[in-house]
Amino acid sequence: GKITLPELLKRGYNRSLAIGSLAGAGSLGFLIPPSMVMLVYGILADVSIGKLFIAGIIPGIILASLFSGYVLIRCVISPELAPQDTEEVSWRDKIRALPLLLPVVFLIVMVLGSIYLGWATPTEAAAVGVLGSILFAFLSRSITWNIFWEAILGSVKTSCMIMLIVSGASFLSVTVGYLRIPMELTKFIATLGLSKYMLIVIFSVMYLILGCLLDGFSMIVMSLPIALPLVKAAGFDPLWFGIYLVIMIEVAQITPPVGFNLFVINGLVGDSLGSIARAALPSFVIMLGMTAFITVYPEIVLFLPNLMIK
Repeated sequence: GKITLPELLKRGYNRSLAIGSLAGAGSLGFLIPPSMVMLVYGILADVSIGKLFIAGIIPGIILASLFSGYVLIRCVISPELAPQDTEEVSWRDKIRALPLLLPVVFLIVMVLGSIYLGWATPTEAAAVGVLGSILFAFLSRSITWNIFWEAILGSVKTSCMIMLIVSGASFLSVTVGYLRIPMELTKFIATLGLSKYMLIVIFSVMYLILGCLLDGFSMIVMSLPIALPLVKAAGFDPLWFGIYLVIMIEVAQITPPVGFNLFVINGLVGDSLGSIARAALPSFVIMLGMTAFITVYPEIVLFLPNLMIK
């Protein structure tokens, strides 16, 4: 955000369009490996983290395409939203710049490819990615020992946070199971005679409400012990539900008053949370539409994981 938003505004893009695009697209990282949200869900739901990472690829590409398509259509309808004159970059310059992307492409292929082909577990693939990143950073002389030390401290803090969340979630799961809440709630939902699609509609409303009050990790921890048994009873794949839940958490990132992305952009540009939320409304609608799309066509999520080598 510190790089992209000032550059977009400097080039003359409409302020609301730029802010809304950044707010929505900024949440796509949850679908892109290595995603901490997927990691927590995989541990709590006992779902293969490697398959979760792979399952998010197609929905992530579709969402990115929908965001881009929306911006393109808006700019075609209202040309004043985007700058008319842009700096031309020759194909020769573009081709010359391609080698700069090779280290990044190589790391992505190594990490995702090793998981997809069954050569490495997600933990092992992550280690390969970290070592490769450190190697390329030192070879390109783009990192100092101070930056390296700060990165290590940041990783330790993040790991501790995840472990605390998992510990609390495990305690909550045991407590909820002891009280037989999931079993009784499953029986109650079964007596309502709801279709599987109506169940997802109810969950969507529930997560929209939770998204107004809680962060993404808390949404998973508090809802999963109850939601997962109901989802399984309705015949949904837990792997599919993981991607659905990730997208709903992405929606929560731009839902006031707790939306994390809204606060980040507020700190960058100083606009009110209300104006930022209004700018992000198209992304909100697109992501909700995506949840409906994968509900009707779950193969979008399950296609690549089903092709993985066991």
